[in-house]
Amino acid sequence: MTTPLAAIVLAAGQGTRMKSDLHKVLHPVAGRPMLLHLLASVGELGPERTVVVAGARREQVEAAVQPLGVAVALQAEQLGTGHAVAQAEGALAGFEGDVLILYGDVPLVGADTMRRMLDRLHAEDEPAAVVLGFRPADPGAYGRVIAGADGRIAKMVEFKDATTDERAETLCNSGLMAVRSRDLFPLLARVGNDNAAGEYYLPDIVQLAAADGRSSAVIETEAAEVAGVNSRAELAAVEADWQRRRRMRAMAEGATLIAPETVWFSHDTELGRDVTVEPNVVFGPGVRVADGVTIHAFSHLEGASVATGANVGPYARLRPGAVVGEGARVGNFVEMKKAVLGRGAKANHLTYLGDAEVGEGANIGAGTITCNYDGFFKYGTKIGAGAFIGSNSALVAPVSIGPGAIVGAGSVVTADVEPDSLAVARGKQEARPGWAKRFRDMMSSRKAAAKG
Repeated sequence: MTTPLAAIVLAAGQGTRMKSDLHKVLHPVAGRPMLLHLLASVGELGPERTVVVAGARREQVEAAVQPLGVAVALQAEQLGTGHAVAQAEGALAGFEGDVLILYGDVPLVGADTMRRMLDRLHAEDEPAAVVLGFRPADPGAYGRVIAGADGRIAKMVEFKDATTDERAETLCNSGLMAVRSRDLFPLLARVGNDNAAGEYYLPDIVQLAAADGRSSAVIETEAAEVAGVNSRAELAAVEADWQRRRRMRAMAEGATLIAPETVWFSHDTELGRDVTVEPNVVFGPGVRVADGVTIHAFSHLEGASVATGANVGPYARLRPGAVVGEGARVGNFVEMKKAVLGRGAKANHLTYLGDAEVGEGANIGAGTITCNYDGFFKYGTKIGAGAFIGSNSALVAPVSIGPGAIVGAGSVVTADVEPDSLAVARGKQEARPGWAKRFRDMMSSRKAAAKG
C-alpha cells in the first residue's frame, strides 16, 4: 500500500537580491515560473496535499497556485526554515503520511530524486528523516552534513556554527528533506534558536531525533539539480543549465541541432524525430513540431503547431494559434498569428497571415497582408485550396478567396472572390509619353535659375 504524501514548499523569502516587484519564485525558467516547475515535479508523485509557505507578496503566490488547488500558508516573520515549515502545520491537520520539504527557489529537483528520498525514508533502518545532500564545486557557506559510508548522519551543522574541521567536509545540505508527518511537527516544536543567527533551523530536527535514539540518513544528487536562485545572475545560470540539458535530450530523441548552444527551448516544447533546427531559433511556450520538419535560422515560434515535413524560416515568426500543415512552407520574414497554412501551401516571403485559413496547395505571394484588424475588432480571411495570391496584395477581412482563384499582384481585395476567377483590384496604369523628360527639363531650369 502506498503511503500518502504531502509536500511543503518554502517560498517566504524576501528575494531582495532579485531587485524585482515580482515574487522571486515566480521568475521564469524556460518560460515557466520556478515555483510551477517544482510543483509539476511534485505532481508526478500524486501528493494528497501540497502547501506553499509564503510571506511578502503572498498574493502573487496565491494567484499562481490557485488553479492547481495548492494551499498557501503565511510566514509573517522570517524566523528561519524550521519556523517556516511549522507554519504549514494547520494546512496539514489530520494528514498522516510522508512529507517532502522543498524550496520554491530550487526549481529543478526532479520527481525521480524525490522518489529516492521517499524510498530511503522507508528503508529497513527507517531513518527519522532523509536529507538531500550534494557536493558543490565551492561548498562556501552551505551547511555541512557529516555522515558515514552508509549515509547515516552523525551531525548536521550550519556553516556559521561549524568548526574548521566541519567546514572541511564537502557534503552539503540542500535543505530538502523527507520526514513522516507524525515525526515532523513534534520535532519542530522542540527546535530552539540558540545559534549564531538566532533562527529556528529545520536541520536541527536531525539532531533532536538522534537524541531520541533515532538516526537520519542522507542521499546525494548532482549540484545542478539543487541549484538555488537568489539573484538574476543565479537565475541565468539555472536557465543555462536547464537549456543545456534540454538540448541534449532533444538530440538524444532524434533531432538535429546545428548549433545547439544557440537554440532556446521552452518547458513544454515538443520535437519529433528527424527535425532539423538551425542556429538561433527560439521556441516559446506551446510549440509542437512533428517529424521531418526543418526550422531555419533566426526563427521564433510560440503557441504554434508544425506538421510533418513542413519548412519554416529563416527569420519566420509563428505566433500563438499558428498551424503549419504537412509539407507547407513558411519562408523568410513571414509572420503567422491564429492562422492555418494548409497542406503543401506556401507563404515564401514578407507576408503577414493573421486570423486566416489558407487551403491546401495555395500560394501566397511576397508582401501579402491579411488586414484582420479595424482598430476595434478582428476579422477572418479564408483562402481556398489551390488559390494564388499575387505579390503585394492586401486582403481586407472579412473576405473569402475561393478555391483555385487568382488575385492579381498589387490588389486591395475588399469583396469575396469566386472560385477559379481572377480578381484585380488596383488603379488603372496610365502612360504619358515624354512626360518624364519634360518634367526633368523644367525642374532643372528652375533649379539653375534659383542658383543664379
